Amino acid sequence: MNNNSKIQDSHISPLRGAGGLYLIPTTLGDTETDKILPRGNADIITSIRYFIVENIRTARRFLKKINRDIIIIDELTFFELNEHTKPEEIAQFLQPLKTGNDMGVISEAGCPAIADPGADVVALAQQQNFRVVPLVGPSSILLSLMASGFNGQSFAFLGYLPVQQSERIKALKKMESRIYSENQTQIFIETPYRNMKMLDDILAACNPATKLCVAADITLETEFIHTKTVSAWKSQKPDLNKKPCIFLIYK
Repeated sequence: MNNNSKIQDSHISPLRGAGGLYLIPTTLGDTETDKILPRGNADIITSIRYFIVENIRTARRFLKKINRDIIIIDELTFFELNEHTKPEEIAQFLQPLKTGNDMGVISEAGCPAIADPGADVVALAQQQNFRVVPLVGPSSILLSLMASGFNGQSFAFLGYLPVQQSERIKALKKMESRIYSENQTQIFIETPYRNMKMLDDILAACNPATKLCVAADITLETEFIHTKTVSAWKSQKPDLNKKPCIFLIYK
């Protein structure tokens, strides 16, 4: 049996008659969807009647921006997936797929399933052999890396660092050691209202020659993406309070 016939084996083919799970990127802030998302996304989104979302209110607002004529109350069904969702509930979310309906996964911002609870439902869809379709859209992680000037061939996204300062400092020092020993860009985020505290800790913990890229309000009119050494940032700290922000460090 050659490799091509192996790929076509029924045990790895999507379930016949089943719907597809579409991963639907959203804007990273209050901006027009047609400036950020491909036109083809709107046609796909408008055809879907079942959605798994992080926040129903936010998802409804996004869908109305995609298509003003969409009828939300009577025609659409939402399943809410967030930190309050019980694991046993997630399996029930995929029931519409089994009856041939397409479903969409919508995050609060950017690409679903990346630093997002949507990853749990995608994993389950893969386990159950449903078709998973990622749509094109903005990822703050990749956009910040593109604009940083850092190594885009070897990088790690660490998500949120520890809240406790002593543990956060340890994490920062560990990441800094990796940029010098492994030539690897380190990427992480913080809750917007703690951005300034995070910036202070980076500047205190890292070597003055280490480079830091701060990327805030990506794709918005107030977009701020700058790369400087830690030493240079100390003399000119930006106001990052309550702004969605990505931090990257490299040598």
